Amino acid sequence: MSEEVTRILTLCPSTPRGIRDRAILLLLVRLGLRAGDVAALRMSDICFQAGSITVLGKGSREVRLPLPQDVGDALLEYLRAGRPRVESDYVFLRSIAPFGPFGGFRPGSAVKYIAQIALRRAGIQRRRRGAHVFRHTAACQMLLADVGLEAIAEVLRHRSIETTGIYAKVDLHLLEQVAQPWPEEASC
Repeated sequence: MSEEVTRILTLCPSTPRGIRDRAILLLLVRLGLRAGDVAALRMSDICFQAGSITVLGKGSREVRLPLPQDVGDALLEYLRAGRPRVESDYVFLRSIAPFGPFGGFRPGSAVKYIAQIALRRAGIQRRRRGAHVFRHTAACQMLLADVGLEAIAEVLRHRSIETTGIYAKVDLHLLEQVAQPWPEEASC
């Protein structure tokens, strides 16, 4: 994990809100989830025994992803020590009463706000300052670990490999894999 990500996670306070935010940030940076995916996450989507998490993303596409140990540990810590004791199937709840799922027109906005606060707290300046920074970081970390573009596209739930190819610009070696040969010129 990059030094910046480590700093962001380390600076999450050990309060119930901080424990929640750390679990959210880990889902963003390790699994590349979208803000809306995190806000919509239900208890029934997590299977600790199988070490997997089911995400319903864009276009109502359901995908089962592996649950990395550090993410699972952070989720368990949140469920045990950070989550308010209320009846709700949503995993992540507001930290101020009335306790309930992130509401409003766009529930993912709360997750974006959590990401913005975490970046600001760590003193990290980016042109884009929301949850997507963490999704991009997840893709870049997979690239650096020599994960193929097809596998990254599957984790990020991209419909097209071209969308995932955007992340290849950070690695010249991987650019060679997606670059198209220059067409031959027809002779006159």
